Amino acid sequence: MVIRNTFYCYMLKNARMFKNVFGSGFIVRTAHVILTWVITLILFLHDTELRKQEERGELIQPVLFVLLVLVSVLLYFAVSLMDPGFVLSDGSDLQFTLGIAEETQDMIPPTTKSLRQRRCGHCLLQQPMRSKHCQTCQHCVRRYDHHCPWIENCVGERNHRWFVLYLAVQLLVLLWGLHMAWSGFTTAPTWQLWLRGNGVLLGTVAVVAVLSLTVLLLLGSHLYLVSLNTTTWEFMSRHRISYLKHCGADENPFDRGTLRNLWGFFCNWGAIVWEQVYFREGNDPI
Repeated sequence: MVIRNTFYCYMLKNARMFKNVFGSGFIVRTAHVILTWVITLILFLHDTELRKQEERGELIQPVLFVLLVLVSVLLYFAVSLMDPGFVLSDGSDLQFTLGIAEETQDMIPPTTKSLRQRRCGHCLLQQPMRSKHCQTCQHCVRRYDHHCPWIENCVGERNHRWFVLYLAVQLLVLLWGLHMAWSGFTTAPTWQLWLRGNGVLLGTVAVVAVLSLTVLLLLGSHLYLVSLNTTTWEFMSRHRISYLKHCGADENPFDRGTLRNLWGFFCNWGAIVWEQVYFREGNDPI
């Protein structure tokens, strides 16, 4: 039975990845990659600092820039295609933890205060604490944060840290690209001639500036929420979430302090039994 369930979950994950690659997200991902490399090409074709360094034979910065762009694209696909933490069966928690023993579940206090797991009305599976059903992905996702149309995937327990890392790398690429594009502007005696000579770079600067601001706000908001050990969904909908709506406005049962929250988010690679954390903090039953 265990082998059959494991094989079933494995096949579901492979089917999900195939759908991610060739499903509706294919257009979004293709557009992202094309836009990334078109902007990179523009920076090298115009009279920017990158091109000047390349022509002088100073290849360190141009090569580093291209490598950083490549890393950002690889991270984008990693976050976009990986399993964010789908709940595939009632027993999938044990398979998801990749090594956590069954006795771990016994660490949740077996009292009348124990939280009853809800059964999802869509996929009919038991929802672990902090999970939510995504209407787009058609799966419940562990430690659900949000569904991101940019990556056409959910952000959840397994890919959230990679999503934040991707945002950080993408922001670095965008700011560097913005600086390089700005260095390519040339002077002209009239506005018409200036626009004719710098129109493409001006459009590039506008696009990169908007993207930079968007990524900066996203990265800042996610780091803030991570430091509180909360998610976008919990932050926006706590009044509707069963295990949070009875807590005070400033009370977060999962908050263990900023440093411990950040350490647990970036350095803890195992699955966390959130019921255990919830009841360890001595919260009232729901």
